[in-house]
Amino acid sequence: MPRECALYVVATPIGNLGDITLRAIETLKEADVIAAEDMRVTRKILSHIGVSKQLISYREHNEEKQAKTIISLIRQGKNVALVSDAGTPGISDPGFRVVKQAQEEGVRVVSIPGPSALIASLSISGLPTDSFLFLGFPPRKAGQKKNFFRMVEAYEYTVIVYESPFRVKNTLEVIRETLGERRVFVARELTKKFEETFYGTAAEAVSWIGGKDAIKGEFVILIGKNNL
Repeated sequence: MPRECALYVVATPIGNLGDITLRAIETLKEADVIAAEDMRVTRKILSHIGVSKQLISYREHNEEKQAKTIISLIRQGKNVALVSDAGTPGISDPGFRVVKQAQEEGVRVVSIPGPSALIASLSISGLPTDSFLFLGFPPRKAGQKKNFFRMVEAYEYTVIVYESPFRVKNTLEVIRETLGERRVFVARELTKKFEETFYGTAAEAVSWIGGKDAIKGEFVILIGKNNL
């Protein structure tokens, strides 16, 4: 429960609203203001847990400006909860600049941990979990994407990336082209009704994704190390 003025970085469900933690619920109930990436998404979560709060919006394009507003609210004696659309703020989502500003100004920052697509995927992937590297979203441009995955070739640990449904097929093809027959694990729509996963070689993953009539949902791709 928030007891002193602070920025509370609150993880929210990545799909299934039942995954919200008791501590997240308590924090959202006790916060004076909730800073949300998308207020429509956050209102759905708040409605699910029976909470009505003052919301302010922060997005990638205005995050630096809104960081100052959020810090000002905390200086005025308010507790602010920071949430993104899904998962943890700042992890391939806006939030980093707000937290950075708070740290630089000596404002207390508290983590309220919870669902994470990359950790959830890793835990069920069958790939080594003792050491791994999360690289966010790969570059969109063809040349940059190939160089990105060529860099991965030297890594001796599991590599994790996120990808959109519009680019996942091409990304898997580039992984096959640059990394050969590495083991991969692909997760789609984790914790949701149409959750789907795939484990196999990069070439098999390309065939799997190519056989779908429609590609929807956000993807997590894990790449095994070279000698697996």
